[in-house]
Amino acid sequence: MSSDTSTEAASVAAPGAFVSFVRFVVCGGGVGVLSSGAVVLLAGVMPWGVANAVITVVSTVLCTELHALFTFGTGKRAGWRRHWQSGGSATAAYAVTSLAVLVLHLVQSSPGVLTEQIVYLGASGLAGVGRFLWLRLFVFAGDRGRAGLSEVSRPRRTRPMTSVTVARVSPAEVSRSRLVLAAGV
Repeated sequence: MSSDTSTEAASVAAPGAFVSFVRFVVCGGGVGVLSSGAVVLLAGVMPWGVANAVITVVSTVLCTELHALFTFGTGKRAGWRRHWQSGGSATAAYAVTSLAVLVLHLVQSSPGVLTEQIVYLGASGLAGVGRFLWLRLFVFAGDRGRAGLSEVSRPRRTRPMTSVTVARVSPAEVSRSRLVLAAGV
């Protein structure tokens, strides 16, 4: 497969919102469930908040790569910019899960592991919806915008447009033409 063909296949493969959300739940949810077990194990040897922070960092790096390659169909690895942007949303998710468990411990002095896991996973699920929106609308939005155009069909400007002579055209038609040209259509 040539590089042009692989680029075209990757750009056409960008899924819609529903498919992306299902993939996000499978990838992020799967890693989230594994992470919740890892937090329990690490919390046995260090404070819960530190264990949660360590697992959040590791799972965020893993999930960002999975989301770049699979969830949002970019066909390429995430790169530093996307990892930093994803890290910002993971920081918010960390705050939500930590706050939820803190409130649980304030309400119930010694909750069981099952109760703690239910609260943790519930908070993770709510934070995950926010992360999905952030990733889809901001972090991976650029790739989705190009998904419908292949390298071959993408319009290219070969030389600058200097002037156009137009006879009997209303000002509204001129404005609309400028908008169409500015949009690159």
